[in-house]
Formats: sequence, structure tokens, C-alpha cells
Amino acid sequence: MSKEIFLISDTHFGHGNILTFKDKSGQPIRPYKTLEEMDEALIDNWNKVVRPQDKIYHLGDVAMTKKGLECLKRCNGNKVLIRGNHDIFKLKDYAEHFRDIRGCYVLDGYIFTHIPIHKDCSARFKKNIHGHLHVNNFNDDFYVNVSVEQINFTPINFEELKIEFDLNKKSPIEPIEPPTIKFPPIPTDTRCL
Repeated sequence: MSKEIFLISDTHFGHGNILTFKDKSGQPIRPYKTLEEMDEALIDNWNKVVRPQDKIYHLGDVAMTKKGLECLKRCNGNKVLIRGNHDIFKLKDYAEHFRDIRGCYVLDGYIFTHIPIHKDCSARFKKNIHGHLHVNNFNDDFYVNVSVEQINFTPINFEELKIEFDLNKKSPIEPIEPPTIKFPPIPTDTRCL
């Protein structure tokens, strides 16, 4: 069986308060009435598309409680965590559920992060696929937000994402010239003052 690659971010399993978060127009950012409904819908959506043999990169903010982390036991796939700002538990707590845990990851020239990288770093990568912003986005096609609110609360296939966001049509990346650093001259007088 072929393996597919999926992406998701900001599930916030076990985070009841996220149901009170609103967008700029005052609408809730998540359409669920209860925490249990949200967690069950996220698990169900995950397992509808991700098979046990597939790889899934979770781009951070997995769960707000240790009980929320337990939801991952019911989620399919070979999981890799790109740690987010709310992934505050000990490494061993995440290692139960993830094959690998990283700060960022580069695949096919695309950098996966939780928090978007600074634009000054963009020349090295085709795109920055990230989370963290939930319902917000940059007005810049370098950034692709895979927070659950952006992807219909369902993991998105990496190959489909590349097609949808036209990620493959960007011109080849040109190497960055290293900066020229000028050092002050080395003093020839070595006497102490």
C-alpha cells in the first residue's frame, strides 16, 4: 500500500475555552457546542482521510490538557509533531503518541513550522506551511496556514495542498549569497594598557 503525507495544526484537543474564541466579525472560530463534540469531530475527520500507514505532520498546538493528548491514541497514522507554543508538556508525554518530535521540518523545499517564519528567511524555501494563526492569514502567497479552521477541521493531503496552492510552479530557488562581514583590523601592539 502506498503511503500518503498529511498536514494539520492547532487541534487543541481538550481545550474547552477555544469554543469561546471569535473571529473579527464576532463569529465563533469553531462550530462545536461542547468540548466532547469538538474532540470527537476532529478524531472522526482525521480518521476519514488518514490511514494507519500514512504519515501525518501535526504542526503544533496538539492539546491543551494531558487528557486531550489521549485523543491521539484514536488517531490513525505515523505521527510527527512540529512543536507549537502550547505544546508545553514533557517530551515523554508527546513521545507516547509521535514517532518524532521536531522544531521544524523541511520536505521537498517546503518548511513546516508552527509559528510562521520571518519573511527574511523565505528565500531558502518554496513555501512556509504553518499553523498558529487559526482564522487569520498573511496577504503573502509564501505562507500556507493549515490550522484546522483553514482546512475544514480535517487533515490535508500534502500533494493536494501543493496543487491547490500552486506550490510546484514557483521558479527554482536561487542560492543566497553569504553576507560580507568586515572585521576591524587586528591590533599589532599587544601591550596591556
